[in-house]
Amino acid sequence: QVQLVESGGGLVQPGGSLRLSCAASGIIYKIYDMGWYRQAPGKQRELVAAITSSGTTNYADSVKGRFTISRDNAKNTVYLQMNSLKPEDTAVYSCNANLLRGYWGKGTLVTVSS
Repeated sequence: QVQLVESGGGLVQPGGSLRLSCAASGIIYKIYDMGWYRQAPGKQRELVAAITSSGTTNYADSVKGRFTISRDNAKNTVYLQMNSLKPEDTAVYSCNANLLRGYWGKGTLVTVSS
């Protein structure tokens, strides 16, 4: 069994920054792709950023230049550094890990508001 636990969400003012973390635990041989998704109220879940095991990254157009995804393979952890946050970034952010099957965390709420 594998568990993913996100942390780092909260309330931040527009223009501010947050750093999300997602740690995987359990019986883990290898984690392939890891990614961050978000779901805003009334909207479908969307991919925010993804990173392969070798470090290749991919971003949604709406966050390019503002968000940075990274991972620490030794710690089975993926991070999302979010800068220049906007109210439209408000959502529940969830991480996903591919270990030949996908696993999801429960999510962490990010609220961008003045």
